[in-house]
Amino acid sequence: MLLYYSLAAALPLLGLSNAQVASAIPSAIPGTYPTDLIGTWASKSKSVVTGPGFYDPLNDELVEPDLTGISYSFTSDGHYEEAYYRAISNPTDPNCPSGIMQWQHGSWIFNANGSLSLTPIEVDGRQLTSEPCNYDSSLYIRYNQTELFKQYSVYTDEYHNVPRLDLYMFDGTPMQPLYLVFSPPQMLPTTTLNPMTSASATAGAQKLKKRNGGFGAEVPLNWKASLEANQEAGKVVQTINADRLWWVGLGMTGIGGLLFFGPRRMGIQI
Repeated sequence: MLLYYSLAAALPLLGLSNAQVASAIPSAIPGTYPTDLIGTWASKSKSVVTGPGFYDPLNDELVEPDLTGISYSFTSDGHYEEAYYRAISNPTDPNCPSGIMQWQHGSWIFNANGSLSLTPIEVDGRQLTSEPCNYDSSLYIRYNQTELFKQYSVYTDEYHNVPRLDLYMFDGTPMQPLYLVFSPPQMLPTTTLNPMTSASATAGAQKLKKRNGGFGAEVPLNWKASLEANQEAGKVVQTINADRLWWVGLGMTGIGGLLFFGPRRMGIQI
């Protein structure tokens, strides 16, 4: 305990900001859920927010927001939800970026070293990707990715005068800042929404709207994507990438040739 307060007193003397001090000192006992995290947090545009406005579990659809962004929600009993809507730049052709939407929910814990571990419900996560300049059909699949945030800090943002959350990735890289938008959090039910055995767990037909302005002022992107419905229960439709299949086939052919001709050239009888 003495070390804890010594660290709290020494860090400001080293010229660190309040945010850095807050992120360096864990704000809760391991095994508990820090109260300063509870709520729904969203990036600057506040266009992407967790809950039914981003993912519709009944129709199994991701709802396209007006602008890109990310959002996280945390409850006081260890549940979380996240929503991502991002553009992926194309250095070779800036007019042809791709887009990705991701949604997950599950459980989270506060670790002894001050980090956060997020474990999703595997069958519920969804990901939608689109490459509008290359393909008319988008890719819609089940998605799950555990996450580790090395540390976090919550404090009042000096410019916006609202609670701000800074999350640091597993390697210490800071994410874009998030701001509190709902308390208590705005979330979908925390239980499994689309189990694999459920007859209703099918991918619904979906057409993301096209806008001449793309994602809006933040990211200029002409978004064009569509989904095909799958009548077989429990499966999510995904479009096959023809180019990728061609390269995979070529690689397998090359490997087969090496396995067949390599031993012969070395004098080994097969």
